[in-house]
Amino acid sequence: QLAESGGGSVTAGGSLQLSCVVSEYRISIGCMAWFRQALEKEREVVANIRSDGRTSYSDTFQGRFTISKNNTMNTLYLRMNNLKPEDTAMYYCAAANVIGGCPTVGSAYWGQGTQVTVSS
Repeated sequence: QLAESGGGSVTAGGSLQLSCVVSEYRISIGCMAWFRQALEKEREVVANIRSDGRTSYSDTFQGRFTISKNNTMNTLYLRMNNLKPEDTAMYYCAAANVIGGCPTVGSAYWGQGTQVTVSS
């Protein structure tokens, strides 16, 4: 199970940190990711973090968002800085359901999402 929290409403330029507490899945050995889905748009990957800590980001978020994890707490994080109105979306935590792979839109374990709203 994956349980996101930390979403909310902020003004442009503000910051938020999302958390995802994971149970029944060891994030230390699996690839984790954050996705987001804006209203009437496709779900898209924000960033992922592999078991060894290597991270990758979609170009849109490089430099503003930071993915991290705490293996002991079995918790995934997403730090979001300099938020923009176009960052408004539901943000989802995801865990790989394929050994050696990372979550994809079509194949992952999903959380229920946490809403982020950025006003101008």
